[in-house]
Amino acid sequence: MKTSPAETAANAIIDDSWIELRRHTAARLALGRSGASLPTRAVLAFDLAHAQARDAVHLPLDVDALTAALSAQDWPLLVVRSRASERSAYLARPDWGRRLAAESATRLSEAVGSNGADIAIVVGDGLSSTAVQAHAAPLLRALRPLLSGFSLAPIVIARQARVALADEVAELFGARLAICIIGERPGLSAADSLGAYLTYAPKVGRNDGERNCISNIRPAGLALEDAAQQIAALARAALSKQLSGIALRFDPNLPAPAVVAMTQDP
Repeated sequence: MKTSPAETAANAIIDDSWIELRRHTAARLALGRSGASLPTRAVLAFDLAHAQARDAVHLPLDVDALTAALSAQDWPLLVVRSRASERSAYLARPDWGRRLAAESATRLSEAVGSNGADIAIVVGDGLSSTAVQAHAAPLLRALRPLLSGFSLAPIVIARQARVALADEVAELFGARLAICIIGERPGLSAADSLGAYLTYAPKVGRNDGERNCISNIRPAGLALEDAAQQIAALARAALSKQLSGIALRFDPNLPAPAVVAMTQDP
Protein backbone atom coordinates (compact mmCIF):
# COMPACT_ATOMS: atom_id res chain seq x y z
CA MET A 1 0.00 0.00 0.00
CA LYS A 2 1.33 3.36 -0.98
CA THR A 3 2.06 5.98 1.69
CA SER A 4 0.14 9.18 1.23
CA PRO A 5 2.00 12.50 1.02
CA ALA A 6 0.46 13.50 4.35
CA GLU A 7 1.76 10.33 6.05
CA THR A 8 5.19 10.81 4.49
CA ALA A 9 5.37 14.35 5.79
CA ALA A 10 4.22 13.25 9.25
CA ASN A 11 6.92 10.56 9.44
CA ALA A 12 9.77 12.68 8.14
CA ILE A 13 12.65 13.33 10.52
CA ILE A 14 12.89 17.01 11.36
CA ASP A 15 16.32 18.11 12.57
CA ASP A 16 16.60 20.29 15.64
CA SER A 17 17.91 23.83 15.20
CA TRP A 18 20.52 23.16 17.94
CA ILE A 19 22.06 20.22 16.06
CA GLU A 20 25.48 21.91 15.75
CA LEU A 21 25.93 21.61 19.52
CA ARG A 22 26.13 17.84 19.21
CA ARG A 23 29.67 18.17 17.89
CA HIS A 24 30.75 19.31 21.36
CA THR A 25 29.04 16.85 23.70
CA ALA A 26 27.85 13.28 24.09
CA ALA A 27 24.73 14.56 25.86
CA ARG A 28 21.41 13.72 24.26
CA LEU A 29 20.34 17.01 22.77
CA ALA A 30 19.05 18.16 19.41
CA LEU A 31 17.82 14.67 18.57
CA GLY A 32 15.20 15.92 16.17
CA ARG A 33 11.71 14.52 15.90
CA SER A 34 9.55 12.33 13.73
CA GLY A 35 5.96 13.43 14.00
CA ALA A 36 5.28 13.83 17.71
CA SER A 37 8.05 11.46 18.79
CA LEU A 38 11.80 10.93 18.62
CA PRO A 39 13.37 9.43 15.48
CA THR A 40 13.74 5.66 15.61
CA ARG A 41 17.55 5.86 15.62
CA ALA A 42 17.49 8.02 18.75
CA VAL A 43 15.14 5.64 20.54
CA LEU A 44 17.29 2.62 19.64
CA ALA A 45 20.47 4.41 20.71
CA PHE A 46 18.88 5.20 24.08
CA ASP A 47 17.79 1.58 24.55
CA LEU A 48 21.33 0.40 23.77
CA ALA A 49 22.89 2.87 26.21
CA HIS A 50 20.43 1.82 28.91
CA ALA A 51 21.30 -1.85 28.36
CA GLN A 52 25.03 -1.08 28.50
CA ALA A 53 24.56 0.82 31.77
CA ARG A 54 22.65 -2.08 33.32
CA ASP A 55 25.29 -4.54 32.15
CA ALA A 56 28.04 -2.39 33.65
CA VAL A 57 26.35 -2.55 37.05
CA HIS A 58 25.33 -6.21 37.06
CA LEU A 59 28.07 -8.06 35.15
CA PRO A 60 30.60 -9.57 37.57
CA LEU A 61 34.19 -8.43 37.39
CA ASP A 62 36.42 -11.00 35.72
CA VAL A 63 38.96 -11.09 38.52
CA ASP A 64 41.07 -13.77 36.82
CA ALA A 65 41.51 -11.63 33.70
CA LEU A 66 42.31 -8.52 35.75
CA THR A 67 44.76 -10.48 37.88
CA ALA A 68 46.50 -11.75 34.76
CA ALA A 69 46.74 -8.24 33.29
CA LEU A 70 48.22 -6.78 36.48
CA SER A 71 50.52 -9.75 37.05
CA ALA A 72 51.94 -9.11 33.59
CA GLN A 73 52.96 -5.68 34.92
CA ASP A 74 54.70 -7.38 37.89
CA TRP A 75 52.34 -5.98 40.51
CA PRO A 76 52.10 -8.02 43.72
CA LEU A 77 48.39 -8.79 44.18
CA LEU A 78 45.83 -9.76 46.77
CA VAL A 79 42.11 -10.40 46.18
CA VAL A 80 39.46 -9.61 48.79
CA ARG A 81 35.73 -9.02 48.97
CA SER A 82 33.41 -6.82 50.96
CA ARG A 83 30.73 -7.89 53.42
CA ALA A 84 28.24 -7.94 50.53
CA SER A 85 28.33 -11.59 49.48
CA GLU A 86 26.42 -11.07 46.22
CA ARG A 87 25.44 -8.28 43.85
CA SER A 88 21.88 -7.90 45.08
CA ALA A 89 23.12 -7.39 48.64
CA TYR A 90 25.77 -4.95 47.41
CA LEU A 91 23.17 -2.79 45.66
CA ALA A 92 20.69 -2.92 48.54
CA ARG A 93 23.21 -2.32 51.34
CA PRO A 94 25.93 0.18 50.40
CA ASP A 95 27.30 0.01 53.95
CA TRP A 96 28.24 -3.65 53.45
CA GLY A 97 30.36 -2.68 50.47
CA ARG A 98 32.39 -0.28 52.63
CA ARG A 99 33.82 -2.95 54.93
CA LEU A 100 35.87 -6.05 54.32
CA ALA A 101 34.37 -9.46 54.86
CA ALA A 102 35.75 -10.92 58.07
CA GLU A 103 37.74 -13.63 56.33
CA SER A 104 39.23 -11.10 53.90
CA ALA A 105 40.28 -8.80 56.74
CA THR A 106 41.88 -11.71 58.58
CA ARG A 107 43.65 -13.02 55.48
CA LEU A 108 44.91 -9.55 54.59
CA SER A 109 46.27 -9.01 58.10
CA GLU A 110 47.98 -12.39 58.13
CA ALA A 111 49.42 -11.96 54.65
CA VAL A 112 51.02 -8.57 55.04
CA GLY A 113 50.59 -7.21 58.54
CA SER A 114 51.33 -3.51 58.98
CA ASN A 115 54.14 -2.76 56.56
CA GLY A 116 53.97 1.02 56.71
CA ALA A 117 53.80 1.57 52.94
CA ASP A 118 53.41 5.09 51.66
CA ILE A 119 50.53 4.21 49.33
CA ALA A 120 47.97 1.41 49.20
CA ILE A 121 46.06 1.03 45.92
CA VAL A 122 42.72 -0.75 45.87
CA VAL A 123 40.96 -1.64 42.61
CA GLY A 124 37.24 -2.14 43.25
CA ASP A 125 34.51 -3.21 40.87
CA GLY A 126 32.16 -0.52 42.19
CA LEU A 127 29.17 0.23 40.00
CA SER A 128 30.85 -0.50 36.67
CA SER A 129 32.82 -3.68 36.22
CA THR A 130 32.96 -2.69 32.54
CA ALA A 131 35.14 0.32 33.39
CA VAL A 132 37.45 -1.63 35.69
CA GLN A 133 37.86 -4.47 33.22
CA ALA A 134 38.76 -2.13 30.37
CA HIS A 135 40.77 0.64 31.99
CA ALA A 136 42.18 -0.30 35.42
CA ALA A 137 45.28 -2.13 34.16
CA PRO A 138 46.25 0.54 31.56
CA LEU A 139 45.71 3.30 34.15
CA LEU A 140 47.94 1.56 36.68
CA ARG A 141 50.58 1.00 34.02
CA ALA A 142 50.64 4.75 33.35
CA LEU A 143 50.55 5.61 37.06
CA ARG A 144 53.33 3.35 38.34
CA PRO A 145 56.38 5.29 37.09
CA LEU A 146 54.82 8.53 38.35
CA LEU A 147 54.84 7.18 41.91
CA SER A 148 58.54 6.38 41.94
CA GLY A 149 60.12 7.24 45.27
CA PHE A 150 57.11 6.03 47.25
CA SER A 151 56.75 2.57 48.76
CA LEU A 152 53.67 0.76 47.44
CA ALA A 153 51.67 -1.95 49.15
CA PRO A 154 50.48 -4.88 47.02
CA ILE A 155 47.57 -4.03 44.74
CA VAL A 156 44.31 -5.21 46.28
CA ILE A 157 41.48 -6.25 43.97
CA ALA A 158 38.17 -5.98 45.80
CA ARG A 159 34.86 -7.55 44.82
CA GLN A 160 31.55 -5.83 45.68
CA ALA A 161 33.51 -2.76 46.77
CA ARG A 162 32.55 0.77 47.66
CA VAL A 163 35.08 3.59 47.89
CA ALA A 164 35.48 3.48 51.68
CA LEU A 165 36.64 -0.15 51.55
CA ALA A 166 40.06 1.19 50.55
CA ASP A 167 40.34 2.97 53.91
CA GLU A 168 40.13 -0.31 55.80
CA VAL A 169 42.57 -2.02 53.44
CA ALA A 170 45.08 0.82 53.71
CA GLU A 171 44.70 0.92 57.49
CA LEU A 172 45.58 -2.78 57.68
CA PHE A 173 48.65 -2.08 55.55
CA GLY A 174 49.61 0.84 57.75
CA ALA A 175 49.71 2.97 54.60
CA ARG A 176 49.84 6.75 54.70
CA LEU A 177 47.59 7.21 51.65
CA ALA A 178 44.81 5.16 50.07
CA ILE A 179 44.11 5.33 46.35
CA CYS A 180 40.86 3.67 45.31
CA ILE A 181 40.41 2.99 41.59
CA ILE A 182 36.76 2.06 41.13
CA GLY A 183 34.00 1.77 38.54
CA GLU A 184 31.71 4.80 38.64
CA ARG A 185 27.94 4.75 38.43
CA PRO A 186 27.23 4.44 34.69
CA GLY A 187 25.24 7.06 32.87
CA LEU A 188 23.42 6.90 29.56
CA SER A 189 26.40 8.39 27.74
CA ALA A 190 29.20 6.65 29.66
CA ALA A 191 29.08 3.11 31.05
CA ASP A 192 32.87 2.68 31.27
CA SER A 193 33.98 5.51 33.56
CA LEU A 194 36.52 5.04 36.36
CA GLY A 195 36.90 7.19 39.43
CA ALA A 196 40.04 7.62 41.55
CA TYR A 197 39.65 8.53 45.24
CA LEU A 198 42.58 9.56 47.45
CA THR A 199 42.44 9.62 51.26
CA TYR A 200 45.29 10.69 53.52
CA ALA A 201 45.72 8.83 56.84
CA PRO A 202 43.08 6.29 55.81
CA LYS A 203 41.11 4.46 58.47
CA VAL A 204 37.63 3.08 58.96
CA GLY A 205 35.20 5.96 59.43
CA ARG A 206 36.71 8.52 57.07
CA ASN A 207 34.02 10.50 55.25
CA ASP A 208 33.73 11.74 51.68
CA GLY A 209 34.81 15.25 52.65
CA GLU A 210 38.19 13.79 53.60
CA ARG A 211 38.84 12.41 50.10
CA ASN A 212 39.76 13.85 46.74
CA CYS A 213 38.14 12.49 43.61
CA ILE A 214 39.18 12.41 39.96
CA SER A 215 36.24 11.35 37.82
CA ASN A 216 35.27 10.39 34.27
CA ILE A 217 38.49 8.47 33.60
CA ARG A 218 38.00 6.80 30.21
CA PRO A 219 39.27 7.24 26.67
CA ALA A 220 36.27 9.40 25.72
CA GLY A 221 36.53 11.47 28.92
CA LEU A 222 39.67 12.17 30.94
CA ALA A 223 42.41 10.27 29.11
CA LEU A 224 44.17 7.58 31.15
CA GLU A 225 47.59 9.23 30.86
CA ASP A 226 46.18 12.59 32.00
CA ALA A 227 44.35 10.91 34.87
CA ALA A 228 47.57 9.20 35.96
CA GLN A 229 49.31 12.57 36.02
CA GLN A 230 46.52 14.07 38.14
CA ILE A 231 46.44 11.13 40.56
CA ALA A 232 50.21 11.31 41.03
CA ALA A 233 50.11 15.08 41.59
CA LEU A 234 47.37 14.70 44.17
CA ALA A 235 49.18 11.83 45.87
CA ARG A 236 52.38 13.83 46.19
CA ALA A 237 50.49 16.85 47.49
CA ALA A 238 48.51 14.82 50.02
CA LEU A 239 51.63 13.13 51.37
CA SER A 240 53.54 16.41 51.46
CA LYS A 241 50.77 18.46 53.09
CA GLN A 242 49.55 15.52 55.20
CA LEU A 243 45.93 16.10 54.31
CA SER A 244 43.30 15.36 51.68
CA GLY A 245 39.70 16.20 50.85
CA ILE A 246 38.17 19.66 51.08
CA ALA A 247 41.30 20.98 52.80
CA LEU A 248 43.32 20.31 49.64
CA ARG A 249 42.70 22.45 46.57
CA PHE A 250 43.59 20.99 43.19
CA ASP A 251 43.36 22.62 39.78
CA PRO A 252 43.96 19.99 37.07
CA ASN A 253 44.63 22.75 34.54
CA LEU A 254 47.69 23.92 36.46
CA PRO A 255 50.98 22.09 37.11
CA ALA A 256 51.47 19.98 40.23
CA PRO A 257 52.88 22.85 42.37
CA ALA A 258 49.43 24.46 42.14
CA VAL A 259 48.10 21.77 44.49
CA VAL A 260 48.07 23.61 47.81
CA ALA A 261 46.49 23.33 51.23
CA MET A 262 43.47 25.58 51.53
CA THR A 263 44.55 26.42 55.04
CA GLN A 264 47.37 28.43 53.43
CA ASP A 265 44.91 30.70 51.64
CA PRO A 266 44.44 34.23 53.04
